[in-house]
Amino acid sequence: MTSRDRAAVAISATAVGTWLLTTAASAQAPDRLPGPREPFGSTGEAIYPAFEGWGLNHDGSSVLIVVGYMNRNRAQLVEIPIGPDNHIEPGGPDYGQPTVFEPGRQTAVFAIKVPADFGDRRLTWTLVANGQPAVVTFHLQRDYYLDFYKDAANGNEPPAVAFVVNEPTISGPQAGFAQTLTGSVGHPVPLRLWASDPPPLEKNWELIISAQNRPAPRAVPPEQVAIVDGQLFDRTGARRGAGSGTAEPDLTVVWTKVRGPGEVVVMPPRVPLAATGDRNALVEASAVATFAAPGEYVLRAEAVESAGAGDGLCCFTFANVRVRVQ
Repeated sequence: MTSRDRAAVAISATAVGTWLLTTAASAQAPDRLPGPREPFGSTGEAIYPAFEGWGLNHDGSSVLIVVGYMNRNRAQLVEIPIGPDNHIEPGGPDYGQPTVFEPGRQTAVFAIKVPADFGDRRLTWTLVANGQPAVVTFHLQRDYYLDFYKDAANGNEPPAVAFVVNEPTISGPQAGFAQTLTGSVGHPVPLRLWASDPPPLEKNWELIISAQNRPAPRAVPPEQVAIVDGQLFDRTGARRGAGSGTAEPDLTVVWTKVRGPGEVVVMPPRVPLAATGDRNALVEASAVATFAAPGEYVLRAEAVESAGAGDGLCCFTFANVRVRVQ
């Protein structure tokens, strides 16, 4: 069974299990909660936790449990603080789960680090959105195992990311915080990271054929750093103009708010990167975040392969950045 097949089985089993557990769990819930596969509503719908799977970290010293969710609201971003309506047990309620839930299916949103000898122990995440409780349990059953660091089908590996230049890179899902920043209300806080997308170790003929059928990208100046809305930016952040050429990005860095007491505006929220022909070269991605209220925030940075070489559960890299705003 491939990692894609295992992931599909895991998500399907999780969705069904969540519905059954939720329906039986609360007398306050409606007579029948909608199933995960039923059409979404605009607002007022439930949010289902989703157990994506688990895997060993690079050296096998610990296990990462990767979790996402499905917000059945097409137009409602839901915020649920840590507490009775958003808790993971035992040992919780806080395991780093989000308190901000974007509409739709959000895959592999956060990771929980547990000991390598976690064994047959379990964790349970309970979410109550719009008065509708949903529950899912995480475990280390073999059918849910994922290799975060190489796709068995094509040898693809996750992007490499560094939050400080010239420091070791990270790859795959990350638990905890990769960096802590400080700022003040209304003043942009720089968000900087460096990323690269290693090429697959084995030939993926489907991708090769697809690439052959695409127009060749125009040349990229050697000092090019990022492509934003089709415009090239050099290492000083200056736009080079529409006539300077564009290139197909190797990957895209995406910033989202995971927690925090106020509105956050990240510009740009998506930073496409091209590695000037060398996919092993680290390329800088720069953005700024502006915060509307004081407090502690968590922003999630994910490096997404633009070519779609992974299957959604391998290969990706994400990490959280904590920002303390005065």
